[in-house]
Amino acid sequence: MAAEAAGPGLVPAAAGKVKELALVLQDEARRGGYSSGDTVSGQVLVELAGPLLLRALRLEATGRAWAAWSKASVRARGAAGRGVPGPRREAEVRYLDVRQSLLRQPPAGEDGLFLLEAGKHEFPFSFQLPHEPLVTSFSGKYGSIQYCVKAVLERPVVPDQSVKRELQVISHVDVNSPALLIPVLRSQEKMVGCWFFTSGPVSLSAKIERKGYCNEEAIPIYAEIENCSSRLIVPKAAIFQTQTYLASGKTKTFRQMLANVRGNPIASGSTDTWNGKTLKIPPVTPSILNCCIIRVEYSLAVYIHIPGANKLMIELPLVIGTIPCTGFSSRNSSAGQFSVDMSWLALTMPEHPEAPPNYADIVSQEEFSRHVPAYSQPVDYEEQLCGHMFAYIQEFRFQPPPLYSEIDPHPTHIEEIQSVSFML
Repeated sequence: MAAEAAGPGLVPAAAGKVKELALVLQDEARRGGYSSGDTVSGQVLVELAGPLLLRALRLEATGRAWAAWSKASVRARGAAGRGVPGPRREAEVRYLDVRQSLLRQPPAGEDGLFLLEAGKHEFPFSFQLPHEPLVTSFSGKYGSIQYCVKAVLERPVVPDQSVKRELQVISHVDVNSPALLIPVLRSQEKMVGCWFFTSGPVSLSAKIERKGYCNEEAIPIYAEIENCSSRLIVPKAAIFQTQTYLASGKTKTFRQMLANVRGNPIASGSTDTWNGKTLKIPPVTPSILNCCIIRVEYSLAVYIHIPGANKLMIELPLVIGTIPCTGFSSRNSSAGQFSVDMSWLALTMPEHPEAPPNYADIVSQEEFSRHVPAYSQPVDYEEQLCGHMFAYIQEFRFQPPPLYSEIDPHPTHIEEIQSVSFML
């Protein structure tokens, strides 16, 4: 009971002169986890009530992936009511194995023992994780991936004392890689009914903007559902985690739902569209794809619940990473399911419009005077409009247009423009 109350990384007073044995890791809270090539450093703290002889004080750092399960038990012949467990399948892969001696002083005697005086002692340590890609720490249904550091105090006659701390190792996955930024789109259709009594198909098309996401991100889901059956259907979406274990040439799979969302019921003959319906990713372990005996994979399932029939399901693969997306999530706009390429518009419209040609370059003064008669008296416009309409048309035939300007000197609000028709 005393050992449990002491907390992690601490051994309380025990039989003998050891009052305290503790292991402290530096920068553990700030880092949040170690990666390949990082340096792990800290101190082993020993407090003694009196002088103590030691054989060794060593540091051990280990890391391994381990998978194991037993086959379902079978009934033994002749032993009614008693079960015999099936064969146990196990597999192990080691990623880290470091051993260091923390006693730097020479032995106190010829027997190779070390003498520590009463009081508090600090023994610093430091080691580097392998540069080869490590696997993310994980604890699952039929196995685990664990890294730990242990300090062992070895004394003559009495049993050894030890204290252990777990290392959180993260294998970073960057969702900005091109393979994780591509959209994922799938569709499927299902006939609802039995034999010749079919009521019609139910079709489903679903899309996500990219394949890679991180914890706490919300996934926009785009979907189109068409219900041509005679039943009321309900669309749903969920995030699944699939754990796969390999041992002795056999595999074991465990699947669980992590989060889900539900849409509105769709009546017979109706359709529904999800234009970015969001589903938030809960805090989960990043995808583990680089371990030969344990794999952790994720998927987004969009499915239709159909009363009296098997559900229609589409699964879109997901990769949960550690480095979030820094740019646009995909080449398509998140405002809609499809996008329109408007780049051609820049090729047809110049940046600055060209001014029209000079009027004098087109119509000469001689041609203008030849076609337009001179009027010395004021014109009765009412009479001209009734009898000489064609003369006005000829007069304005070669009139110059107004001076060109990029700014309208008489702006008019768009709502004030009215269509006017003329009848000749």
